[in-house]
Amino acid sequence: MRNTFYIMLLGLLMLSSCSEYQKALKSEDIATKFKMGDSLFNAGKFSKANRLFEQIVPSYRGKPQAQKLMYMHAMSFFNTKDYYLSGYQFERFTKAYPQSEKVQEAAFLSAKSKYMLSPIYTKDQKETKDAIEKLQLFINDYPDSKYIAEASELVQELDFKLEKKTFEIAKQYNTIYDYRASIEGFDNFLLEYPGSKLREDALYYRLHSAYSLAINSVAWKKEERLNNAKGYYQGFKLAYPNSEKIGEVDKMMKELDEELQAYNTKS
Repeated sequence: MRNTFYIMLLGLLMLSSCSEYQKALKSEDIATKFKMGDSLFNAGKFSKANRLFEQIVPSYRGKPQAQKLMYMHAMSFFNTKDYYLSGYQFERFTKAYPQSEKVQEAAFLSAKSKYMLSPIYTKDQKETKDAIEKLQLFINDYPDSKYIAEASELVQELDFKLEKKTFEIAKQYNTIYDYRASIEGFDNFLLEYPGSKLREDALYYRLHSAYSLAINSVAWKKEERLNNAKGYYQGFKLAYPNSEKIGEVDKMMKELDEELQAYNTKS
């Protein structure tokens, strides 16, 4: 009986709450909507709160409560993962209230919203580049912010995503036997990202592409390509003498030397 009573009481409270929310949605009183929205926001019911905020934001423009309302409005979008709108609304907040105590948080969350929109590395990376620019702007504007460490980590993560895409494109050329394009791709990668943690793999695949191109080359280009491949071997060996790939790399070098000796004998 006691359990049944509590279940009925909970049901009545939920119905009452829903009823009050529906009344607030239909009300013409913006103060009622603000109060209900504020209560729902604090309870973590961001979607419901934002339905009310959207109805009253224009009416509060210029009023004392507008700053709090705009902040909650933007934060509700962020917490419901609508990052396009949260980024836009947080940016509006920073422009409208540059002296606010919330301005750094809003600027960071505007940039983080861009980060959240960054796709996986296999897709177009325009939004990734936009996010890096936005986060770097935040870092420059607020170098002493408590959000700096997180912002820097997000930039590093996004930078690596761009590295990974460039690397995988060059590697894909190797996979489909377009070795010249692969060599060019890895040359560009190594110039653009000299400190990348993918550098060892990039040097390896560049060597493998050069080796494959040389071994299968037409006669009149073979000597040049064999020597180019040997140069890439020297570059890899110098940079990573203790690499796990060194056995395979040495094996390629041995074959390159044999091919070059055979070529010179024929000549």
